[in-house]
Amino acid sequence: MALDQPLTIGPLQVSPGVLLAPMEDVSDLPFRRICRELGADIVYTEFVNAEGLLREDPTGPRRSYHKLDFHESERPLGMQIYGASELSMEEATRIAADRGPDLIDINCGCWVSNVALRGAGAGLLRDLPQMRQVVRRVRGATHLPVTVKTRLGWDADSIQIVDVARMLQDEGIAALTVHCRTRAQGHKGTPDYSWIPKIKQAVTIPVILNGDVTSAQTAAAAFQDTGCDGVMIGREAIRHPWVFREVQHFLPTGSHLPEPTLAERVTLCQRHLDYAIEQHGERYGLISLRRHFAGYFRGMRGAAALRQEMSQEKDLPRLRARLEQLIGEADLVAV
Repeated sequence: MALDQPLTIGPLQVSPGVLLAPMEDVSDLPFRRICRELGADIVYTEFVNAEGLLREDPTGPRRSYHKLDFHESERPLGMQIYGASELSMEEATRIAADRGPDLIDINCGCWVSNVALRGAGAGLLRDLPQMRQVVRRVRGATHLPVTVKTRLGWDADSIQIVDVARMLQDEGIAALTVHCRTRAQGHKGTPDYSWIPKIKQAVTIPVILNGDVTSAQTAAAAFQDTGCDGVMIGREAIRHPWVFREVQHFLPTGSHLPEPTLAERVTLCQRHLDYAIEQHGERYGLISLRRHFAGYFRGMRGAAALRQEMSQEKDLPRLRARLEQLIGEADLVAV
């Protein structure tokens, strides 16, 4: 069990090591700020396409560059990049490192076809010599800690995660996050945590467990049963961002926090809205919040209708007024 010592990644030390996963179109700057405030020990940017960084027109929208924006309150923060070419990844690392994050993370686990079938993300699990070259080039391009996030293997017949972990440690990575499913599984099926102790026996770098950490209890069980050095939470953070606060409370006490009240839910949603408008402007700020309304009001009576109403609202003052109104509505109570 690794709870008695901090998670150490290069010069960074956090405890107990409860991390927000990098998620495309989810872990943007406003949501990362929310998760840090709720107790996430380290947060990560959405994954950034190395080729996109290199080919963006400096006079254009520069969408890939904007993914590297962050607020000082987010620290410690990792920037995650992905790509199949070691040369592109090397140059992208320099660009990302110049922005001043606390670490660089290499995505070797994305399972979606337009990434993995092009040799990036989990595609690197089918070409371990190329994975080594990518990691080597990234390591050589920065003095920041470099970490890797990957999966057990391409499919059930090609699981080589223990050998992969040894190889990555030999290349000098500072920590390894393992989503305990194969690329073929995507997000389906049950993650196989039994690989984490095997990896821990093979390497000395920190090993972070990812995959279906959905509550304080599952986080505690992951630490206890596998000896992992940290846990990474992804989709549950969208459904229930308070999960970080709950895990941080449960691990040392064994007791559960009460469910957030309606007022707490509205207040957090309002703060997220403020961050989103500040970062993205009114139009995209409202759009970016749509995927989060379900999580903020999950479990409340009328939540589905409320989510639909708010998602369709395009007028910022009206949305703010509706959120204020919610606090006084007696029919929206926890069920």
